[in-house]
Amino acid sequence: MTKGIEELPGVGDKTLEKMKEAGYDNLMSIAASSAGELSAATGIGVETANKIIAAARQKLKMGFETAKDVLEKREKIGRITTCSKTLDGLLGGGIETQAITEMHGAFGSGKSQLAHQLAVSVQLPKEKGGLGGKAIFIDTEQTFRPERVRHMAEALGIDPEKAMKNIFVARAYNSDHQVILAEKAEEVIKRGNVKLLVVDSLTSSFRSDYTGRGTLANRQQKLNRHLHYLQRIADVYNLAIYVTNQVMARPDVLFGDPTVPIGGHILGHQATFRVYLRRSKGDKRIAKLIDSPSLPEGEAVFRLITEGVRD
Repeated sequence: MTKGIEELPGVGDKTLEKMKEAGYDNLMSIAASSAGELSAATGIGVETANKIIAAARQKLKMGFETAKDVLEKREKIGRITTCSKTLDGLLGGGIETQAITEMHGAFGSGKSQLAHQLAVSVQLPKEKGGLGGKAIFIDTEQTFRPERVRHMAEALGIDPEKAMKNIFVARAYNSDHQVILAEKAEEVIKRGNVKLLVVDSLTSSFRSDYTGRGTLANRQQKLNRHLHYLQRIADVYNLAIYVTNQVMARPDVLFGDPTVPIGGHILGHQATFRVYLRRSKGDKRIAKLIDSPSLPEGEAVFRLITEGVRD
């Protein structure tokens, strides 16, 4: 997936250097971009960019493939345990790599706690439900707490100091900053062994930056680009994307639960797995799988305790 761009025929050293400086340092990143993007980022002409993209696609054999080939690729997918067997079961074995998992719910439903738990459990070896990898945490609501990481790591038998060093945190102050941080995350991923990218929360800065109906189209367009970028990172580097999302109340719903997730159809279509979290009695939380390409709808009950997420 991450073959070097030196393999491209007829591309000079200066152009190679420009592309690497702009972050296009593997064939997939070039093949997945448009000529306009590549041209704007590197300063090369659109025609040249088109030729380079075509060459990268040819190298990667990006045409059609059989269902058997797709199955073989899917066998490379890893899963990160949530540390609750029932919640893992609902998700088909944990949070998948090469996918965006979105959890939405009201304040206190456990979205951020689960984000912390995954940032720790991704560091576990494969036989214990992790991927032996590191995590990136983009924090848009000041929810990240290193103390929480310490408690969770100790409970799993991971050295808390080491656990904290394996989580890269950045605070996003608005939606533009959030988009830039996602792009910067790619530099950290390339340095090695990042297996999880958390955005907590995905929609809050978009919501505060774009108020009023007149700005909705711009907001959704920007959110769409952001989500496509996150999905590309997940595919290219075989890592898991976990995003949290807020909910709003719909006054026209008279029966049942009136809350709906923010982000509309764009987030609905782009997230691979969608889970609705809600509070139950005491430390219990209920997770409801709303959307998945291959799993049935269902519910799981888990607990949030000092040690983290548990059955």
